[in-house]
Amino acid sequence: MPPRRAHLALAVLAAGAFCFVTTETLPSGLLTLIARGLDRSVSATGQLVTAYAAAVVVFSLPLTRLTTRVPRRGLLTVTLAVFSAATLLAAWAPTFEVLLAARVLSGLAHALFWSVAAAAATGLFPPEVRGRMVARLSVGSALGPVLGVPAGTWVAQQTQWRVAFLVLGVLSVLLTLAVLALLPSYPPEQGGAARALEPSRPRYVLLLGTTGLAVAGGMAVLTYLAPFVIDHVGVAKGSLSLVLAVSGAAGVVGTTVAGRFLDRRPWPTLVVVLAGLGLAHLGLGLLGGSVAVAVACVGLAGACFGGLATTLMHRGLQHAPGNTDLAMAGVSTAFNVGIGSGAFLGGRVVATWGVQGVPLLGASLVLAALVLVVAEPRLVRGREADRARGRPGSDGLRTRVPGGLSG
Repeated sequence: MPPRRAHLALAVLAAGAFCFVTTETLPSGLLTLIARGLDRSVSATGQLVTAYAAAVVVFSLPLTRLTTRVPRRGLLTVTLAVFSAATLLAAWAPTFEVLLAARVLSGLAHALFWSVAAAAATGLFPPEVRGRMVARLSVGSALGPVLGVPAGTWVAQQTQWRVAFLVLGVLSVLLTLAVLALLPSYPPEQGGAARALEPSRPRYVLLLGTTGLAVAGGMAVLTYLAPFVIDHVGVAKGSLSLVLAVSGAAGVVGTTVAGRFLDRRPWPTLVVVLAGLGLAHLGLGLLGGSVAVAVACVGLAGACFGGLATTLMHRGLQHAPGNTDLAMAGVSTAFNVGIGSGAFLGGRVVATWGVQGVPLLGASLVLAALVLVVAEPRLVRGREADRARGRPGSDGLRTRVPGGLSG
């Protein structure tokens, strides 16, 4: 495939990632407008976010398993077409029930897109640059909260909430046509990233645990960042958007910087982003009473969380014990479980100890993930030594793993 076409295809998939993440999180900025327009309470309208995330968690692995033999150009084209239709349906929805159904349908498309897009995108390039390509794909998702949600919220405030979904729906239709035109058509098993370069069941299982813990810690803090900086730090409500912008912009930078190191030093990159994220959360929890320290920690956390998402995706492609699409479906599921559990645990801490306790919860979960990663070389060596001695069930590549993956 010509390099220029490959880079254009990657840019289109990154734009698709931007649309998916924007659509997933946009209702959080439109809850009041949607609730008023459909005559629902704000708490009931919040189900739109929950339903989307639940669809991703439940259907990522089943949908990926059902489509393992479908050529990737056709699959991604249909996935984006379904997403476009669901987003346009959301723009038209006359009732809350129709809007909820549209959100679930969007979540199904989201589940499949994130399971296959990384392998489809990185497979267009040589293995030695996959880390950078994963980072470029991830920039699209990182820009969703930074650019997409604020822009969508502004459009909704100037017009009405339906227009924001309409714009996303039209953009998604254009991206669907671009995917059809640019992506090559090939059987999934012939893709350049169909199999991992260093398949390892033990490393993959540890990756799932690391993902769940680290994302739960990061999302616990992000979910309650606004009340933390307003009620605990003392930032004026009018300045909240600036603090959130610092976090989002730092996430884009962190994604880009991490991509520069993933191809050469993937494990140390993961250690660094986890250590930085844990340190940022500890700083917020222990020294967050100072506005300057709090903003610095918010920036560090944003950069490290952006780099974390990219690093986890790359590591899934690197160590998948079988089909990389199924492996990425497992990582996506763990990621979304982390999102939901982080928000839930953060809520329990707020109810018990107040919002000032949330960063310490986040730090604890992230540092637990860091312990797993630091212990990984020794744990994996132990499994490999067992296999070399011929112990039953110690084969790290031939036994089944969660989600039915096998090597």
